Amino acid sequence: MMKTSQIDLTKGKILPTILRFAWPIMISNIFQQLYNTADTMIVGNYLGEQALAAVGATSAIFELIIGFALGVGNGMGIVIARHYGAKNEEELKRSVAATVVIGLILSGLVMLVGNLGLRPLLQLLGTPANILEQSYSYIYLIMMGVGVTFAYNLGAGLLRAIGDSLVALYFLIFSACLNIALDLFFITQLHLGVQSAGLATILSQGLSAVLCFLYIARRVPVLVPKRHHLVWEKGLYQDLLGQGLSMGLMFSIVSIGTVILQTAINGFGVLIIAAQTTARRIMAFSLQPLTATAASMTTFVSQNLGAKQFDRIYQGVKKASLIALVWGIIVTILLHLFSPALISWISGSDEPELIANATPYLKLGTPFYPILGCLFILRNTLQGLGRKVTPLVSSLIELVGKVIFVIAIIPQVGYVGVMLCEPLIWVPMTAQLFVAFRRHPFIQEGKRQARLASI
Repeated sequence: MMKTSQIDLTKGKILPTILRFAWPIMISNIFQQLYNTADTMIVGNYLGEQALAAVGATSAIFELIIGFALGVGNGMGIVIARHYGAKNEEELKRSVAATVVIGLILSGLVMLVGNLGLRPLLQLLGTPANILEQSYSYIYLIMMGVGVTFAYNLGAGLLRAIGDSLVALYFLIFSACLNIALDLFFITQLHLGVQSAGLATILSQGLSAVLCFLYIARRVPVLVPKRHHLVWEKGLYQDLLGQGLSMGLMFSIVSIGTVILQTAINGFGVLIIAAQTTARRIMAFSLQPLTATAASMTTFVSQNLGAKQFDRIYQGVKKASLIALVWGIIVTILLHLFSPALISWISGSDEPELIANATPYLKLGTPFYPILGCLFILRNTLQGLGRKVTPLVSSLIELVGKVIFVIAIIPQVGYVGVMLCEPLIWVPMTAQLFVAFRRHPFIQEGKRQARLASI
């Protein structure tokens, strides 16, 4: 094991420890975003705005697939991190074995559902007829390759659970670069069209998963179970499946809300779809420091929960919230200054209507980023504390809010309703999570311990 890449989150100064663990996650997330953003940029530049809209019309489904896989991997990682923090190696290995079994079963189920329902879903979303076939050919390949997406996120989740957020980054950087090269080769040399972007994504992410598991097998023996660890333990499987599905469903419910919102966006036509797609790509990148900090809190909280260091959990949430506030202010300023140039670069288009519709989407949302950052941190913290239902309630608030906007508000105010939908919903979501956080008994105990330590 490369000791320099593994961090014990139960020790050391809190803010530097969180930042040291979070920055590889942030870079990993950026390169994860590159999978789809590279598709967007290359398709837009080489195949035109209609092909760009075809990819964009599937973005909510793409986020649904990736979000579920990421959530399941991170959720089961919570259990593994807890056992690692408690220094229980046997239970740790049994958890890893059960995680692999659950991942294989869920992959098969998702592929089956996708194979049966993908085209009807695109039609239900109101995907324009002139881009329907291109959209289907792209997202079908992504759906059929969901097993490799699960595999990578499980491998990366295992490494992060024991405090190693750096090694998975190396593999992801390599495969993201490969994705770009394959995109260009398939589109410009083999002329495979939009579906080649999906094929490149699956091949490159599959390689990332293989490299991740090879590393675990050779360098991280604590994560390698033996045959006797592969046993049926009802409590263990319930814990892993509960945490994994809880976080996976949390991301999925959020994405289902986005899918519903996509039905309203698709009704505005190809240029609006392309504008919103481009703006969301930029938004996804600008949020990476916040999502990475929040992701690090899941492992931070889980390890310290295993070590029963409740005061450290409480202080960690305060430090992470400070990061969210500072970055929210910085990114608000940057996107207000540079949005039009970024939109033109990402979309590969100088179409005035596209830029004019994407720019306010970013400018209206960014002032709410500090609130969104706290939402991410509180939700992941509660997951790390073992709360399964509370974060789901938060996601349901978002889903209901988006349904209300699609049915009642967007038809009245048009595209402005699309731009305001998510930022306004973030406020009650964050309030609900904050109340649950303050009332959690471990947080109250952590505050008590922190007060005693300061006397």
